[in-house]
Amino acid sequence: MKDLSELLNQHTFTSTITHIGSLSGVKHFSGSGYLHLIEKGQVKVHRKGSRELLMDKPSLIFFPKSMVHQLEPIGNTANHIVSASIQFSASAPSLVLNALPEEFYIELGHDSSVSWTAKWLLEELRQQRFGKSTMINRLGEMFMLQVLRYASEHGQLHEGTLQAINHPQLSKIIYAIHSNPAHSWTLESLAELGAMSRSKFAETFKAAVGQTPNDYIISLRVSLAQKLLKKDKSINFVAYEVGYEHGSALARVFKKKLGVSPTQWLQTENSTMS
Repeated sequence: MKDLSELLNQHTFTSTITHIGSLSGVKHFSGSGYLHLIEKGQVKVHRKGSRELLMDKPSLIFFPKSMVHQLEPIGNTANHIVSASIQFSASAPSLVLNALPEEFYIELGHDSSVSWTAKWLLEELRQQRFGKSTMINRLGEMFMLQVLRYASEHGQLHEGTLQAINHPQLSKIIYAIHSNPAHSWTLESLAELGAMSRSKFAETFKAAVGQTPNDYIISLRVSLAQKLLKKDKSINFVAYEVGYEHGSALARVFKKKLGVSPTQWLQTENSTMS
């Protein structure tokens, strides 16, 4: 599994516009990833532990994962900003997200494919049109793939994640998990697949991926369950497809991971996209 883009098809992408128009004072953001498009004006971005960033040209800034930050308008010049919350695989952070830097800044026009897709995505979010949910998901996947490509070409991908993908033993294990996530994987079977002891495998996997093997498998299963639920599949069908005998077992895992039941999650998802 040499390319992170191979993981994209097993995750979901949801987004909601949270601000359109001028910014008159400091606005706070947290709780999910965020994409901000500065169409005109000057804005400062404040992040804890980082130097403030001045955005004084048409540009975008993307926070793949939740990061507390603030946007502050500068001066009396008119500004126009579009902000959208971003959730890419609402389960725990995946290898894809862990590979990216904490923030991703591009001046519009510097990479036409990324900026064009971001603007298209935000424009789609503004409107109520047929197929909106499907379009947003496809554009989200395209945007993430272009961000991955840009980050890879500019040396911005995190080395730890790249090592996991390119590790001769871990890559084989990760590929096996993603090829058959419903399989009854155990620490022993995964360690054997990688020709490592259980302790060595568990230590190596956690250091490279950032999760225990079991947490990683659960996160993947929940993510796949989300995709199937959005296709109106029954809870029992989804549970079987992702490796659980009954819908109640999936519901327990879902609740523990996301804090809501599959039904509640789907209702929220549908209301957001309506």
